[in-house]
Parts: sequence; C-alpha cells; structure tokens
Amino acid sequence: MKTNYDYIVIGCGGIGSAAAYWLARRAGQEVLGLEQFEIGHTKGGSQDHSRIIRLTYDSDEYTRLTPHSYTAWGTVEDESGQKIVHKTGGLTMATKDGPHQHHIDNYANSMTNCAIPFERLNADEVMKRYPQWTFDEEVDALYQADMGLADAIKGNGSHLALARHRGATIVDRCPVTAIRPVNDVVEVATARGTFSCQRLIIAAGGWTDKLLKSVGLNYRIIVTQEQVTYYATPNVREFSIGRFPTFIWEGEIPAYGFPVYGEVATKLGIDCAGPVVDADKRDYVPSEALEYISESWLKKYCPGFLGPILVTKTCQYDMPRDRNFILDVMPEYPQISVFVGAGHAYKFASLFGKILSELAIDGQTPHDISAFSVARPAVADPNYQTSFQHQSDWGAT
Repeated sequence: MKTNYDYIVIGCGGIGSAAAYWLARRAGQEVLGLEQFEIGHTKGGSQDHSRIIRLTYDSDEYTRLTPHSYTAWGTVEDESGQKIVHKTGGLTMATKDGPHQHHIDNYANSMTNCAIPFERLNADEVMKRYPQWTFDEEVDALYQADMGLADAIKGNGSHLALARHRGATIVDRCPVTAIRPVNDVVEVATARGTFSCQRLIIAAGGWTDKLLKSVGLNYRIIVTQEQVTYYATPNVREFSIGRFPTFIWEGEIPAYGFPVYGEVATKLGIDCAGPVVDADKRDYVPSEALEYISESWLKKYCPGFLGPILVTKTCQYDMPRDRNFILDVMPEYPQISVFVGAGHAYKFASLFGKILSELAIDGQTPHDISAFSVARPAVADPNYQTSFQHQSDWGAT
C-alpha cells in the first residue's frame, strides 16, 4: 500500500469513520483511515445499537446544528440503503420547580429561538400519552416528535463501507505511536510503518491526549467508564418503537433511555456516572451500584420498563473540562484538526465528519463551530476547573 496521502484520519469510531466517508466523497483514494483496534471494537464510545438523536438542546450553539445532523445522516442512509435514524418521539423531563427545572426552560428557549416545534406537557399529560410512566410529583416535560435513536453499529459500518467504495483505505489493528508535523506535512508513525499527509484529523476519543503528547500538547481530557443496561422486560409490545419514546430525565439521577431496539429489551443509562479511568487500563466491569441506582429509579418512575438484566455494557466518555465538544484546527499546527466528543456527540457524528472534511479540504466550514474552539479556557487554560456534574456530585461510587 502507498504511504503518502492527502488526508489521514486517526480513529475509525463514530466521528473518524464519518470523516473518512465525507473526505472520500471528495478525495477518494487520497484518504487513509487508521484504527488502533479491530473495526467495530467495543473499547471506545461509539458502539452498541442506539444513541440518542434529537433537536432538543439547551443552548443555541448546539440546537442550530441539530437539523443539519439529520440531513447528514439522511445522505448516508440514501447512499448506503441502511436505516440508521429512527424517530421515536422524545421526552425531556424534570421535576417541576425543582433544582433541574432550569434545564427544561433552557431547552424550550433554545428550540424557540431556532424555530424547532415542540410541546410542553405536565405530568398528567405525559401519563395520558404514555401510561407506562408513573409520577407522584409534578413534572415539566418537553415532547419533540423528531427525537429518536441513531444506530451506532450501522452508522459506523455504513460510513466505512461507503468510504472504501469511494476509494479510501481503511487500516485497522494499526496503533499510532507518534505524530510529527514537518513543515506543511504531518508524518504519522504507526506499528505498521510511517505514513504522511497534507492534513491530519484526530478523532481518537479517550486516547486524544496520548496522541497529542508527541506534539507537546495536553488538553486534559477526562475519560470515564460509563454503562448502559438492557432489561428483558416482559412488556415488549408496550415499550416498542411507536408506543414508547426515547427520553432524558434531568435530575439528581440523570437517566436516559430507549424503547426496545437492537436487543429484545429496553435500555437505560445514567449520564456521566462512571469513574475516571485510563483508556488503556479500564476494567470493562459493570458497576453493581449503578445497576442498583438504575433499577431503583425505574421502579419509581417506569416500573414496566424493568425485567431481568439481559446485559450491561460499558463504554467510555472523553470530556473536556467544560463538557463541550472540541472541533477545531490546532493553532500550533494548522495541518491538524481535532475532535473530542464530550460523551454526547454521536447524534452529530456524520455532520461533524462532514465539517472536519471541510476544515481539511477547504480550510473553513459554513457552520458556526466557534463554541468548540481549542482556544477556550476549558481547553487552553491548565488551571481551568471541571465545570460539569459527575458521579462524585451525587454519590454513585
């Protein structure tokens, strides 16, 4: 195989596979994707059957991008023939007048600002529409019809298949050992030799700082081990797509869940609940404490969702200190672009792959990504303190 390319992507998970695809649409055989593990591995953050996709976000910077994410996925679906996005309808909820009520207000304000339609419901209205829920307290809820799930396995596989079809080379089991910017070229040293390119995209998730070490940078990315649990509910029909929505609960226990999909089971996770880990040394062992917290939350609010645990799967989050994305060209090395997903990026995967391809090929993108700059304090200031809720705040250890 050749060793000189116009474009190299490090990491072939959700974002990297998308970048390889969108690059290959314009650059074909001049694209190389490098993956340190086998394609389809479960060591990172872009695996499993379902990730939430939504138009509902709590800030305009994110909300104005959400429609474009659906458009990008639509392009992939049209070209691949695979169904990736499933619109289930979605609820975003919190206890009314509680400490997390402001999240619901922020979501509503941002969708209003961006002309996204939604309904605001109280507890009785939610239970009338979805009697699976049981609330003994007043709830403030937003319903958005386009919310649903994106199939990560099919999304990644479709991106990579289409990239290869358009001429890209994808090499797995090929860990990168060093990055060396040399004038206008970047040399990428790997276990299978050295490759070079004009433009490099780093989409390495929890391994980002390990790669950046070779160029003297450290973004202080926080890596955590997270988990989701599938429940073999006996109420399969009641929780099927079309009868039960994807949901987010903004509360002391930040739960999120899906109707039956992928497995014949419901799926629940607790956001940003796991321990800080080293991406190369985590144990992949589910936390029984988190399983207990998940079960207790469901017994209170949605008992029919439960059943015997079919499987609990682990994954990892890679998060800047403010838990906003990094999506930018490095000021120190303009030949290199970098992405960090903050544990909530998969819904945008195809769009962000497209934006990364635009930055690499055109040097600019029509989308406003200024909020995700590497120059912001959370990334550039070594004294910036972590500014988001995590497990130590609510005792999940």
